[in-house]
Amino acid sequence: MYMEKYLDVINACRFCFMCRHLSPLGNVTFKEADTPRGRALIMDRFRLDRANMNNSDYIQTIYESPLSAACRFHCVSHYDEAGLMLAGRKDIVEAGLAPEAVKTLAEELKQAQFKVEGAGKVLYYRDPYSDNADAFSGCKVISGGDTGKALEVLGFSADAEAVFKRFKQAVADSGCDTLVCSCPASYDMLKNKLDGVKVLHSSEYIEGRKGSGQVYLLESDYLKNYNNMTSAADMLIRLGYELKPFGTNREESYTAGEAAVVYDKLYPRLAEKLCERIVELADDPGKDILVTASPYTKAVLKKYAPQLKVMLLDEIAVKGV
Repeated sequence: MYMEKYLDVINACRFCFMCRHLSPLGNVTFKEADTPRGRALIMDRFRLDRANMNNSDYIQTIYESPLSAACRFHCVSHYDEAGLMLAGRKDIVEAGLAPEAVKTLAEELKQAQFKVEGAGKVLYYRDPYSDNADAFSGCKVISGGDTGKALEVLGFSADAEAVFKRFKQAVADSGCDTLVCSCPASYDMLKNKLDGVKVLHSSEYIEGRKGSGQVYLLESDYLKNYNNMTSAADMLIRLGYELKPFGTNREESYTAGEAAVVYDKLYPRLAEKLCERIVELADDPGKDILVTASPYTKAVLKKYAPQLKVMLLDEIAVKGV
């Protein structure tokens, strides 16, 4: 079982309460099962007896994790609770026990077919949530679906690799040696998998124009917690904006499930609850300018919290506030 590689995490997290305040879902459902400790206890049940994997409530809880990795990032020992969840999902899929909604979505994601359009020396990946063509008018554009990251996160590793191979071939056929993506999840996957191609997040590529005023940055899970990158904040400061701290602390995740990639498609009510918490924590929901590096986060906030003023990092760089 894949989870056996994470026995240290199970043994450490199942009796630890130290990071429960950093669990995005636990902060809106108030259920112990929705904290790293609760999920580690479930994984321990799987480890002790595989028959426990037939418990649909257990499996549902594992899939409802937003995977923010805030708990891992701020854990003094950096126990990889996010990695444990991903391993558990692979075990669940290989056992044929993935929830029906997950299987249905996986079948849809497997159909991704990629095409390259336009002209330019740089290739821009337009992910399924992106709608920011203005920032990349001088680039070729590759589109057609998710790169395989969503399938990987759902536990369908073999299918994820098959989709990625199609994406990789399309990139090679483009003739470009630099690929830029706005989606932090895509960046997290592609930065180590595209041989001979330089992969940049848009915050590392766009120069942007000078601006001014106060903005609140909703830190990306994949940029901050997975890759320890400060490029989004660095860009805003470089452009002249004053960053104001959002929420009660700088450790929590305010991405509405970004790290789970397709969280809103599987659990719209939970995604809505995560958005409602962001509204509650905003100083002035009708006036504050919230900036996110994640097209997913902007799309979900626009859907469930339309009263918020949310801008994608690419947009503020090109258009200003």
